[in-house]
Amino acid sequence: MGRSVIVHENFLRRVAARDFPQGAAPTGPLAPEDAVAIYRAACISRALDRTSREMQRQGTGFYTIGSSGHEGLAAVALALRPTDMAFLHYRDAAFQIARAGQVPGQTIAYDMLLSFAASSDDPISGGRHKVLGSKSLNIPPQTSTIASHLPKAVGAAYAIGAAKKNRPEHAQLPDDAIVYCSFGDASANHSTAQGAFNAAGWTSYQSLPLPLLFVCEDNGIGISTKTPTGWIANSFKHRPGLKYFHANGLDIYETYKVAQEAADYVRTRRKPAFLHLKTIRLYGHAGADMPTTYLAREEVEAEEAHDSLLHMVRQLDQAAALTATQALDIYNDTAQRITRIAAEAITRPHLKTAQDVMAAIIPPLRTCKPSNGPSPDARAAAFGGDLKQMDEPQIMSRLINWALTDLMLTHPEIVMMGEDVGRKGGVYGVTQKLTQRFGQARMIDTLLDEQSILGLAIGMAQNGFIPFPEIQFLAYLHNAEDQLRGEAATLPFFSNGQYSNPMVLRIAGLGYQKGFGGHFHNDNSVAVLRDIPGLILAVPSNGADAAKMLRECTRLAREEQRLVVFLEPIALYPARDLHSDKDGAWMQRYPAPDQTIAFGEVGQHGDGTDLAIVTFGNGTYLSHQALPEIEATGIRTRIIDTRWLSPLPVEALLAATKGCKNILIVDETRHSGGVAEALMALFHEGPPTNLARLTAQDSFIATGPAYAATMPSAASITTAAVELCK
Repeated sequence: MGRSVIVHENFLRRVAARDFPQGAAPTGPLAPEDAVAIYRAACISRALDRTSREMQRQGTGFYTIGSSGHEGLAAVALALRPTDMAFLHYRDAAFQIARAGQVPGQTIAYDMLLSFAASSDDPISGGRHKVLGSKSLNIPPQTSTIASHLPKAVGAAYAIGAAKKNRPEHAQLPDDAIVYCSFGDASANHSTAQGAFNAAGWTSYQSLPLPLLFVCEDNGIGISTKTPTGWIANSFKHRPGLKYFHANGLDIYETYKVAQEAADYVRTRRKPAFLHLKTIRLYGHAGADMPTTYLAREEVEAEEAHDSLLHMVRQLDQAAALTATQALDIYNDTAQRITRIAAEAITRPHLKTAQDVMAAIIPPLRTCKPSNGPSPDARAAAFGGDLKQMDEPQIMSRLINWALTDLMLTHPEIVMMGEDVGRKGGVYGVTQKLTQRFGQARMIDTLLDEQSILGLAIGMAQNGFIPFPEIQFLAYLHNAEDQLRGEAATLPFFSNGQYSNPMVLRIAGLGYQKGFGGHFHNDNSVAVLRDIPGLILAVPSNGADAAKMLRECTRLAREEQRLVVFLEPIALYPARDLHSDKDGAWMQRYPAPDQTIAFGEVGQHGDGTDLAIVTFGNGTYLSHQALPEIEATGIRTRIIDTRWLSPLPVEALLAATKGCKNILIVDETRHSGGVAEALMALFHEGPPTNLARLTAQDSFIATGPAYAATMPSAASITTAAVELCK
């Protein structure tokens, strides 16, 4: 007999016999009708847990991680407002059910059963995953994440205060809202969670508004590994900037009272708090998990003896809100109702095709107010003396700076965040003067934590901002890549396009820095970005292109709600010369603010039919260096700058190379897993052509004189071109 059946039969027997566990008497501000509403939500949650296991046995359900033992979270939901955005732990079904009772017109049991059945009628994910979440309940969907939602909760809370000063067009949260974020005691140990707690405390310590309520649902175990007794309390009681509250989650009266106090503290003080809620876990981790394989049976049974629903019935009876007989009737009626609803839910349609599944990877377009751009006076005030220099050729870093200035003048919802982006102006000075031009509220110097930077961006995007986070070096992204892969990119997918977190992530990267930093500051691998569905990866090769592409990236984020990564080649930031000292051939004039390069538009230099060099970034620069020597051999050449690395501009590349006898791919990323692999496949599947690739070696990058030894050079490009065209 499964533990869920044992717990169910124990409940029926003990309530009928009025055999209740010992516990505190009901005291506090919880009204009788609200106490009954909490119990009703708990009964629905418990019935859903049992039904999910039965659905799985029948092959009609696909998820069995339940909320049994955590039903006290319904009391927390009633202590909050439906306008408070909630990032939920996967055991928080009772929270979502109770919140549904606060919002008219909900069909919460049916909605959740559609999710269990993975039906395409599921109103949150459209059948893509069993998730808690609801647009109408202000609950962005979460999968079975382990703490990865905490950084964006920090960002969303920060966005509430930021929006009071500068409310974006698409802001979602009221000024007096708070953000709720729950997780388990085991998840609290994850480095992502620790980073979020630290970021919250760091922000609060500086008296910056951060209305965020963390709730740790402490059931004492993570799958099979116990949390040491007292660990959570002793870890969080005295953290700077983070107010600690504690309640017994088996006591709905105490839970409601303390949750209300914690929420009031957060709402009035605009500071973060940590509510430590003691719960139990019934049935094991999921349907296939048998707790008696790693816990003594006596220990499991002792936990089950304190069934959270038994405590609720005892307290409701003591408070004269509901008799034990009435409570038992509600429990049985609810179970029967859930069974009837499940019978309907399992008949609803499912996703069938790849197109069905992928339809929500790219979020829908949204209407934005048109902008004519800044006035001449506003530009003059912002740029100052820089305006006089715009008629002269400039290096890439300066043109990016000017493009960012124009974009921030045009779109007040743009905010930048990152290490040293503000007062210092970035490691390479790309964001110099932007703090003076736009203030610290829009140029946020963050703590040194890439997960927190991206979480801040994701959360602010969910309140209507267009974040421009910066990661100082490409190699540093690997500390936080799951914030892109597991959070930012998946949000439209798991919400069926109802939620999005558009942004333009700027990263300084790639190789060819002369003797500086080694592989931590020269990373020539973009594989981790190119395999994230829905992510756009853009790489400019010169300053004018960078400015025009940044404008298009901003449009993609603002109007199409896209997740965009703008990878800036560090070595080309200061590049002036191409062929000889002081020739200035790689500098460009600042393009007029209305000039853009469309998404998927490639660059082409020359129209030779003997050879097409297909490349990007530093490869474009090196190919131009090699061009005179290649053409001196009689090889008529064109250089194709791919510009957009993910998704590849397939049609544009095929059109740009049409009629060429030979195609040489010059790829500064690695031989294995590099961009050239995809380009080779693309051209191999196209019209017959002689193909070759020149790539970097499968190596990290060295510091010192050998800084470029593992990557293509102008000389190696020339040699490869001549060999291919023999």
